[in-house]
Amino acid sequence: MHEYYIFHKPFQVISQFSPDGNKKTLSDYFPQISKDIYPVGRLDYDSEGLLLLTNDKSLTHQLLDPSFAHHRTYWVQVEGIITKSAIQQLQQGVTISIDGKSYRTKKAIAQILSAAPEVSERIPPIRVRKNIPDSWISLTLTEGKNRQVRRMTAATGFPTLRLIRYAIGKLTLERIAPGQYIMLNEEVKNLLYSK
Repeated sequence: MHEYYIFHKPFQVISQFSPDGNKKTLSDYFPQISKDIYPVGRLDYDSEGLLLLTNDKSLTHQLLDPSFAHHRTYWVQVEGIITKSAIQQLQQGVTISIDGKSYRTKKAIAQILSAAPEVSERIPPIRVRKNIPDSWISLTLTEGKNRQVRRMTAATGFPTLRLIRYAIGKLTLERIAPGQYIMLNEEVKNLLYSK
């Protein structure tokens, strides 16, 4: 029997069940979960947002195989007032370094958010520098290289301050507070594969 969970991973939680020093892991939020359930992909320790957990190996393969190119949308708070030029660069693809090699990112959907999205306060909060403004963008990718979003915004001159994965396909974080999860049924596949 396949099980599907969507989890709002808080800041400073590792996307794994096995212990890692005294850092929080998924075990802190899923103490009774079946041993065959794993996160699909990962979110970095310092990133937040939507994480899917399942024991459906076929679904896991499709979501991790780059040839399926499914959409993942991130809300990104960047340092500075981001420019239209930087947004165009993100849309067209930028050159970043992955494992010491240059990599040109695929085209992305990028837009400036006119107002900060309604998100929970981060704990601990971001250190605010009053003399440097910030802005929020939405960035939708079809690939997932290591720390790609952070590398992409840095390449345009706007370092990432806060990174939240808001959606995978049409599956979103809506109404899920940090640290909470929802169990779903097989219909989750229809939302994951929607663009």
